[in-house]
Amino acid sequence: MQGEGIVQSLSSLSCVRCSKPASLQCPKCMDLRLPREGASFCTQDCFKASWSSHKAVHLKAKLSTMTDQKNLDTDTDGWLYCTRKGQGRSGFAPNFDWTGPLRPYPISSMRTVPAHIDKPDWAEDGTPKIEPYSDLQNTVEIKTPEQIKRMRETCRLGREILDAAARVIRPGITTDEIDRVVHEATIAGGGYPSPLNYHFFPKSCCTSVNEVICHGIPDARKLEDGDIVNVDVSVYYKGCHGDLNETFFVGNVDEASQQLVRRTYECLEKAIAIGIIEALYCQFVLNLDISTGNKAVGVMKAGQTFTIEPMINAGVWRDRLWPDGWTDVTADGKRSAQFEHTLLVTESGVEVLTGRLASSPKVFPWLDA
Repeated sequence: MQGEGIVQSLSSLSCVRCSKPASLQCPKCMDLRLPREGASFCTQDCFKASWSSHKAVHLKAKLSTMTDQKNLDTDTDGWLYCTRKGQGRSGFAPNFDWTGPLRPYPISSMRTVPAHIDKPDWAEDGTPKIEPYSDLQNTVEIKTPEQIKRMRETCRLGREILDAAARVIRPGITTDEIDRVVHEATIAGGGYPSPLNYHFFPKSCCTSVNEVICHGIPDARKLEDGDIVNVDVSVYYKGCHGDLNETFFVGNVDEASQQLVRRTYECLEKAIAIGIIEALYCQFVLNLDISTGNKAVGVMKAGQTFTIEPMINAGVWRDRLWPDGWTDVTADGKRSAQFEHTLLVTESGVEVLTGRLASSPKVFPWLDA
């Protein structure tokens, strides 16, 4: 084995060769930042016995890296990795104990917004000024009829933007290209993409692929057949923000992922049907965390707006943050799905302001049944 050793790991994964609990990890796989699932062994003996076949994994990874780098040099010249929560860029991939197969790719430069577009106060320097000190941090506003009218317009624009993104999702497209579609559709509608430069977030929407729970940054990675991707759109228009997201299938998706996405969608639908919830939203969100049992008790009143946004993981609920400071992933590397609507409380119930339109693309099989 030419001096190859194996190092101890705290992973609770199974041995690749015999499926016993693993306590050791291949050092070469660690250097190449390969998934732990294929690099774990129970003993030195199992590692040695697997070496002749296992070393092929290293060669395949090197060839893949060379191919990816060639593609990046050709297609994404000048793109860099995101660092420091959006405030920095680097030409080198970060080191991290990745929880799943997904890796960050370089991102393009921040997109520009025409001068005539009305902008929120963080657009220029990345720092919200009004939001942290607003009374809406402590009270839930009851909107006037005029505000409600503007909210309806804003949320419909948000829906049209998300639908535009849904139409281009397919194997081979990059999440950066999805971001471009979102950005251009937002500008064409007269809006500002709310995430852009919010606390230095570098893109106009969030694209969360596979094990990413939320806040994935659009980058140069091409979507692969079998992926799932959540696109989260927020738009600022006529002084209002509209927020919605959906999780989409990329090509042929396995049954488990299909069920994860469908059940998450059904959770949102059931929550809306209840009409009374304990978590309030206005310009802010009070989170209900089922892992800790904390609650924010309140009674909804006509004229209030809020969002419901279930995020469901296929495995454990715990999460980890990538080195970019934004991308939140599942701690076990298993997939996650989410859906979101902005809603208005009415005298008779609730109105889904970001609901699907007759023109919305038919991307969810259970809605067409």
